[in-house]
Amino acid sequence: MTARFTRRTAATTRIAAVGALAVAGTMLLTACGDQTKNNDSGSTKASTGASAGTASPADLLPADIKSKGVIRVGSDIAYPPVEFKDKSGKTAGIDPDLGEALGKVLGVEFKFENGTFDTLVTGLRAKRYDIAMSAMTDSKERQEGIDPETKKKVGEGVDFVDYFTAGVSIYTKKGDDQGIKTWADLCGKKIAVQRNTVSHDLAKDESKKCAGGKKIAIEAYDTDLEAQTRIRSGGADAGSSDFPVAAYAVKTSGGGKDFQIVGDQVEAAPYGIAIAKGNDKLTQAIKAAMDEIIKSGEYDKIIAKWGVEAGAVTEAKVNGGS
Repeated sequence: MTARFTRRTAATTRIAAVGALAVAGTMLLTACGDQTKNNDSGSTKASTGASAGTASPADLLPADIKSKGVIRVGSDIAYPPVEFKDKSGKTAGIDPDLGEALGKVLGVEFKFENGTFDTLVTGLRAKRYDIAMSAMTDSKERQEGIDPETKKKVGEGVDFVDYFTAGVSIYTKKGDDQGIKTWADLCGKKIAVQRNTVSHDLAKDESKKCAGGKKIAIEAYDTDLEAQTRIRSGGADAGSSDFPVAAYAVKTSGGGKDFQIVGDQVEAAPYGIAIAKGNDKLTQAIKAAMDEIIKSGEYDKIIAKWGVEAGAVTEAKVNGGS
């Protein structure tokens, strides 16, 4: 959901190369796994790639998580295809699939718990969750606990393990783009977005630049799906979300008849798994596990399953966002 949060360093493409996915229609989906189920292999520490005398990713886990056998994952499970509930009510998507793969390496269950996106970092601080995994953008502001709008420190910040790259897209009702191709074209129009996302920040920043009093009317919702409903009903001229999410909506909503992406992606930046400051062992364990599934090829299989290969990374990074 964002990434979702702070403004990112300007780029011409959350990735320009990913745009080919929408054109090619490669966001085709396959059956999704249940992330709430602990597989039998989850009780076994994986040591693939660890040489003699070298700790496996599972060995790096904090003792309390090892003893519980569970990592509690805060996530806004309403952001398909990154995380959502499938037709059977099970948690599915890119993040849950990666969580399952990480859980097998670490010997624990990644238990996804639903929460609104703008409360996930607070949930980390309150120890309701061990990590937050929810298409969250890694940014310096979030790392340092800085409000992106006021530039004031509002918390201690979080650490990130970066695992994917994505850009932000604008979309409109299909066949009715109203001349919208860029963010500047939104001046004098209404946009629906998810609250506290990169899209929300971009809309507020662009509105300040609008001339002649033609500001952007911004409607912010708790979930991206609510914003989509508003656009679908004609209550807003456009919407914006991370490219994988926008492309999924274009592909699936109304059988592909509801929406269209307009213009190019902007603000390419990494998604990161958020971890509260001071939990260095957990951060390093998750980084090591992510590197292991990348090396084994399991990561690429999951990314390909959801048709978002252009956003894949070749290694996990800690706090790589700008």
